Amino acid sequence: MNAFSLGVSDKDARVGTLTTAHGKIKTPFFMPVATKGSVKLVSMEELRSIGIEAFISNSYVFSLRPGLDVVKKAGGLHKFVGWDRGIFTDSGGFQVIRPEFFQKIDDRGVTFRNPFDQALDVLTPEKAMVIQNRLKSDVAMCLDDMPLPGSSIARLTESMHRTFEWGKRCLDAHENKRQLLFGIAQGGTNAKLRKKSAELMNSLPFDGLALGGLAIGEPSHWVEKMVPIDTKEMDPEKMRYLMGVGTPEQLVMAVSLGVDCFDSAFPTQTGRHGLAFTRKGRINLANRSHRFDLSPIDSECACFVCESHSRAYVHHLFRTGEENGMKYLSFHNLFFIQHLMTRIREEIESGSFSRFRQRLKWK
Repeated sequence: MNAFSLGVSDKDARVGTLTTAHGKIKTPFFMPVATKGSVKLVSMEELRSIGIEAFISNSYVFSLRPGLDVVKKAGGLHKFVGWDRGIFTDSGGFQVIRPEFFQKIDDRGVTFRNPFDQALDVLTPEKAMVIQNRLKSDVAMCLDDMPLPGSSIARLTESMHRTFEWGKRCLDAHENKRQLLFGIAQGGTNAKLRKKSAELMNSLPFDGLALGGLAIGEPSHWVEKMVPIDTKEMDPEKMRYLMGVGTPEQLVMAVSLGVDCFDSAFPTQTGRHGLAFTRKGRINLANRSHRFDLSPIDSECACFVCESHSRAYVHHLFRTGEENGMKYLSFHNLFFIQHLMTRIREEIESGSFSRFRQRLKWK
């Protein structure tokens, strides 16, 4: 039985349901990033109030601190962090872009330097599965070889083949039957390699498929060009997950191309820097131009920040270094994205998503 069931579609945009050990999640949906089991400046209670159905954490980081024994004693990751909805865990392969972690990569696995004690550690596909099995997340991600933007054709080809081989090893090592396992396609921005990688990963019996390496610095037009190359090769009966995408514009674009799931730290990260999402585009509330602006951040937003506070007040918080400014915008941006995803699903179900997309005027 497939973990994903497809509902209605509007051209390539589609609504479906992902069934996990902690309930059903209606797609398309967005996940905030909770690397260490916590979304920065937003509590679990606030995530629930927004309507967030799942977040993603970094399994490798959890294996270092607090350690798998602590999480096991708590009864699993859900009980440890106090969350009864969906949790995805990344393998840790994404840390190759973090120089304080990454040392080298070869067919065996990825060698990292533990940032806490500086010891070297090799993360293999098998170890990545053991870690995620023990965490008991709802969805585990296979270990992939993610090339950096601008990599050579030779490097992209190496990454594609290694990710495929690691995918097979992850499937062999995955033992938690209540946990879904997703594969990840690579290929950078090379159309031929992306097609081949998606084809290879689709040939393996994963519960879902992710599009990797497309939100780590590439221009938006390249993302838009590459996504349909991947999705065309992916089983339509499996969920498609575009990793690392979190701007309103890219979310709408990717949904129109048939993507079902997203994650990104962008909404909270930009909020901590004074940027707020609105239906007319992003605004920087740290700018002095908002000093006397007593209007809400977004007049159509129903979050408590927009209903209770003005742009001038949030500007004041940023100018005086008050942490609540960062907290309010982190909450607002997540609320905005969650509302956008709800609206997207409604528009797809009513057959009006294409018209809805055309009416959006992002700046």
